[in-house]
Amino acid sequence: MKLVLFDIDGTLMDAGGAGGRSLRDTFYEMFSIKDAFGNIRFDGKTDLRIIQEGLKYHSLSNGDVLVDTIKEQYLRRLSVEINTDTRHIKPGVTALIDALKGRHGVGLLTGNLMAGAEIKLTSLGLWRHFKGGAFGDAHTDRNHLLPIAVDDFHKNTGVRFAFNQCVVIGDTPKDVECGKVHGACTIAVATGPYSAEELTQAGADAVFDDLSDTNAVLSLIDSCNN
Repeated sequence: MKLVLFDIDGTLMDAGGAGGRSLRDTFYEMFSIKDAFGNIRFDGKTDLRIIQEGLKYHSLSNGDVLVDTIKEQYLRRLSVEINTDTRHIKPGVTALIDALKGRHGVGLLTGNLMAGAEIKLTSLGLWRHFKGGAFGDAHTDRNHLLPIAVDDFHKNTGVRFAFNQCVVIGDTPKDVECGKVHGACTIAVATGPYSAEELTQAGADAVFDDLSDTNAVLSLIDSCNN
């Protein structure tokens, strides 16, 4: 039995740009800065890291009170922005999650704030499938999230997994890295901003164009680190 930990944006779903719009609009509302993140990449980073980079880039204070206010404003906007016709579940996700049930543990390892993850996944009926995980408000560095996800899954289910019993599924090199630093198996999927070749070069144990071949992905998960 493995603990399968999914990234969200680009892996499980496409939020139609709702997260980026919400954060940019928050910075415009609070600081009158247009396109505050135009020179900052989001992919693979935690929301907390992105917020801190935005504050630093524009020479703004990064005190806890201000960051908390930004998060509150961001989540308020996200709950509205997520209602877009362009949001959708990525190919093969629903079938894979159904196939994993009763066979492996299923959780999240995402840079999203926990409340943001819930907003995004609930909008497409996916939130109910996951028994805990690690989120972007737990640490600024994604590489620290896997141990947090393991502990949270244990707290919620009573089942404890070793790091080498974990499988991280994501769409960026940072998803690959955050699993590999702990000895977890890593599966990369080219449904985000990176090509299959780039994800292979990042060192993923396996790369798929998408998750639509349920049997192939499930077989790999079963055999990871055995």
